[in-house]
Amino acid sequence: DWVSKVPAGAEVLARSEEIIAAFKLDRFYGVQFHPEVRHTRYGRAILSNFLFEICRCSGSWDIGDIVENIVKDIRREAPTGNVLMAVSGGVDSTTSACLIKMALGAERIHLVVIDTGFLREREAEEAVDLYRKLGFKHIHLIDAREKFLSALRRVVNPEEKRRIISQLYFKILDEKASELAEKFGEFKYLGQGTIYPDRVESGVTGKKTARIKTHHNVVYAHLSKLVKLEPLKDLYKDEVRKLAKLLGIPDEVVYRHPFPGPGLAIRIIGEVSEEKLKILRRVDKIVEEELRRAGVYRDLWQAFPVLLPVRTVGVMGDERTYRYAVAIRAVVSEDAMTAEFAKLPWNLLEKIASRIVNEVREVNRVLYDITNKPPATIEFE
Repeated sequence: DWVSKVPAGAEVLARSEEIIAAFKLDRFYGVQFHPEVRHTRYGRAILSNFLFEICRCSGSWDIGDIVENIVKDIRREAPTGNVLMAVSGGVDSTTSACLIKMALGAERIHLVVIDTGFLREREAEEAVDLYRKLGFKHIHLIDAREKFLSALRRVVNPEEKRRIISQLYFKILDEKASELAEKFGEFKYLGQGTIYPDRVESGVTGKKTARIKTHHNVVYAHLSKLVKLEPLKDLYKDEVRKLAKLLGIPDEVVYRHPFPGPGLAIRIIGEVSEEKLKILRRVDKIVEEELRRAGVYRDLWQAFPVLLPVRTVGVMGDERTYRYAVAIRAVVSEDAMTAEFAKLPWNLLEKIASRIVNEVREVNRVLYDITNKPPATIEFE
C-alpha cells in the first residue's frame, strides 16, 4: 500500500522514485517509511529532531528513577498476597522477579522453573542456582521432560508445536499453583517478564487479570484468577539490560541471547525426539563457545543452530556417511522487529563447522543462513 495523493492543504516534504515519503498538514507530519527500525538510515536522527527540535520535548529518562517508580507501582498494585512467577533464567523474567522481590520481599514471591526438556544444556539447574544466589527463598523446579516430549510425538507443524507446548506449560503451572496454595495460601498475583515489544506484537495494552490463552475450552482454574504483575511492560530489551546491571544480575544472564518459549522444539524442524534434542544441544554448545571465544557473542542479537529435517551424503575417512545437516542462524538487531544476518568472519564459520562435524558424529554438513528479517523471521519455526 502507498499514499498516492496527500490531503488538501498538505505540503509534500520528500519523495522517493515511486512514493510520497513525507508530508506535513498543519501540525501533523506523516512519513511512509519506518524511521524507528535499524535499517533506516538517519532514522534515529529524524525521530530525535522531531521530538526535541519540533515538539520541544526534553529527555528525562533515568535508570535510577525507573527502578524507584517500578517498585512503587508494584507495592501499590500488590499491597497484600503472594506472587507466583514462572522463570527461565533469562534476563526478562529474572529482572522482573528481582524487582518484585525488591518491592514485596522474598517471602511473598514463589518462582517456578519448568524443565520442558527443550532447554539448552543444564539450563534448568543453572536457573535454580542463579535464583538461590540472588536471594530468592521459594524456588520450585518441575521436571516435566517426559510429559512434553510425549505430547509432541508425531507433531511436525510449528504452530501445533507452539500450541501444545503453551497449553501444557500453563496446565503444569496451574497444577503447581494449586499444590503450593495448600501449603502457602492462595496466590493473588502472577508475575511476568513481559516487555514492551511483546505487548506491541500481541496488541495487549490493558492490565486487568492474567489472560492466559486457552485452547479447546481448557480452563486454568487457578491462573485465570490471578492479577498480572508486569514490571517491565513499558521497557525495551536494551533498557531491561541496563536495569538488570543496576540490580546486580550477572553479566552472563544480562547479555545472554533471547531464547524462545518453546525452546529447542522449534529449532528442530519436523518431529522432535530425544535423539535430536541431544544432537542439537551439543551443536548449540559448540556455537556459543566459539562465538564467545572469538569475542563476538555480545555483538549479536541471537545466534543458534537449527537441526534440519534432512540427511545428506558425506565422507568421513574412507567411509560414506548419511547424516543430519544443521543451519547456523546469527543476526544483529536492536529490537527483533527487524534483523540483518551477521557477517561473521569466514575463519570463525569454518572453525564452528569443523568442530561440529568432528565432535557431533550425527552431523556431516553445516549451512549458514544469510537471510534478513524481513522476509524471514529470526527463528525457523
